[in-house]
Amino acid sequence: MSAAMWKRDDGVGPQPTLTVTMYTEAMNKFTKSATAFMEQVHLLTEARDAYEEAMATSAALRNSLDAGDETLQSLMTQLEQVVNAHLGEPVPDKKKPEPMKVEATG
Repeated sequence: MSAAMWKRDDGVGPQPTLTVTMYTEAMNKFTKSATAFMEQVHLLTEARDAYEEAMATSAALRNSLDAGDETLQSLMTQLEQVVNAHLGEPVPDKKKPEPMKVEATG
């Protein structure tokens, strides 16, 4: 406790006015801060809900992309087998296909 709070006016006890003033100021500050916080606490709930939705959507998207990749890889393997069976050529190394070059005629 501060020395000012216990400063004696007449040698009997603490100054009542100073103690009441300090209490009133603290009470007002608490009331103002608590009220402002309660007015905005819904934002915390909204942020948490949005985070959970984003994480769930991200996981679903990731699963969908992974499943799509597996389907594409399987289809490509089947395509390579069909090409090999019909053309009698070995399946080329699995390199990324090069883009076709189209030459203008005329």
